[in-house]
Amino acid sequence: MKKIFSALCLVAFFSACEKDINFNLKNSADVLVVDANIENGRPPVVVLTKSLDFFSTVNPTLLLNSFVRGAEVTMSNGVLTHKLKEYGTQLGGGITIYSYSIDSANLATAFVGAFSTRYTLNIKTGGKDYTATTTIPALTKKADSLWWTPAPFAEDTNNVIVMVRATDPPGLGNYIRYFTSKNSGPFLPGENSVFDDQVIDNTTYQSQVDPGIDRNNLVPFDSNYFKRGDTVSLKLCNIDKPSYTFWSTWEFAFQSIGNPFAQPNKVIGNISNGALGAFYGYSAFYKTLVIPK
Repeated sequence: MKKIFSALCLVAFFSACEKDINFNLKNSADVLVVDANIENGRPPVVVLTKSLDFFSTVNPTLLLNSFVRGAEVTMSNGVLTHKLKEYGTQLGGGITIYSYSIDSANLATAFVGAFSTRYTLNIKTGGKDYTATTTIPALTKKADSLWWTPAPFAEDTNNVIVMVRATDPPGLGNYIRYFTSKNSGPFLPGENSVFDDQVIDNTTYQSQVDPGIDRNNLVPFDSNYFKRGDTVSLKLCNIDKPSYTFWSTWEFAFQSIGNPFAQPNKVIGNISNGALGAFYGYSAFYKTLVIPK
């Protein structure tokens, strides 16, 4: 009886301690968001947008109006400095997205990405200057082989898993990000797409390759399988440490959305002057596997 009475007292105590807390959240000023990349053999691509209010109702009009137009964007590879040009890309349905890339009318200073090269990005917009640097590392890590096996314990016999064998070079500090493409579709990053070499340094290892995911159109759990008849392309990118830090913190934050028990996390970018996002370089290696039906 005493235990019941004590429990009732505790309930009454905590109930009496309840208090309504009202947060007066103010709208903050727009912040520049940068998504800039350069890959070996490819021109740079820079997408500039404005941050959205936390309580904004996200819709196509809001997203389209978030693009930052008319910015002055330049990129240097240490030898050449090129002013990028703004381009609009029609997606259909009256939707146009905007990005900055090589100015085709001024190719004298234009360049594409190269291995073991450092790049500097400069952005001028809204009366502010922003800078960032990145590197395309040497292509030190490749996929030695790629193969498939039937998916274990799967009811659907069409489900298969893809495996990769790779060799990590000696010395810590080799970072990668991977993407997959199915049947000539877009390259999509894995749910966990970035890895370091703290455990696998200077070893040859094998690992399952999960299909990349479209984070705007998440599908059921069995999507971690490929199918018989698929043509699978793996894009394995060597990246530098700031790029690894950005994508690992970004993916952790994405996976924590809606989880009240998740550890607080900050996405760590590399753009100056308070801008969000990152400028990152890819040293990319491609390998394709045809899975028979």
